[in-house]
Amino acid sequence: MSDLVAGRRQEATAAASPVRVVIADDQALVRGGFRLILNSAGIPVVAEAADGRQAVAAVLKHRPDVVLMDIRMPEMDGLEATRRIAAARPAEPGKDTRIIILTTFDLNQYVYAALAAGASGFLLKDVSPEHLVAAVQLVRTGDALLDPSITRRLVERFAPAPAPAHPAAHDLSSLTSREHEVLGLIARGMSNAELAAALTLSEATVKTHVARILAKLNLRDRVQAVVFAYETGLITPDPRTP
Repeated sequence: MSDLVAGRRQEATAAASPVRVVIADDQALVRGGFRLILNSAGIPVVAEAADGRQAVAAVLKHRPDVVLMDIRMPEMDGLEATRRIAAARPAEPGKDTRIIILTTFDLNQYVYAALAAGASGFLLKDVSPEHLVAAVQLVRTGDALLDPSITRRLVERFAPAPAPAHPAAHDLSSLTSREHEVLGLIARGMSNAELAAALTLSEATVKTHVARILAKLNLRDRVQAVVFAYETGLITPDPRTP
């Protein structure tokens, strides 16, 4: 319980200070437009990057709260940059940089790979200014920027079939039967409200279960939980998915 209290305190502290952002995109027009939108909302952009190498360097230098990361960039693409940034995350909880993938495609293998590599969600580049600002603020608090059903579609389409003895499968033994059930429903695309209704629980109780699942499995957010559930074989892709 103390971990949950500490997490809420960290979220409250984060909400009290401005979100610091790095924008990584090879198109200057896109970077400029996003900077204008964020600055207008009182969100400072501490650096811009035109390729993945610059993005990694900017994150290591400025330690921003959020990175808006394009996938297709020269020198180093956004996928590799995401991997390197995730690998360099600090050990202290709540201090890591959250990555939002920018894409012109709502479903493709690059987006899935980026989520598996450590991104917290994705946005289409034609996102509205209001949605962009809300998205940056959302992931800064530690939440995942992705509708669970979209995550499910991504994983069902692009996740590899689980090996018979996945190295992470033993981690599931640390979950209680209720937590195991909750994880399975998260992976099926249920929101907290839907989970609460299905399990006859309050949303506060559901949030507690989700937080404990993430802590026990050393996962960052719901996106990683969904990916984990599919890649460990807890949930298998639906062959009927178009």
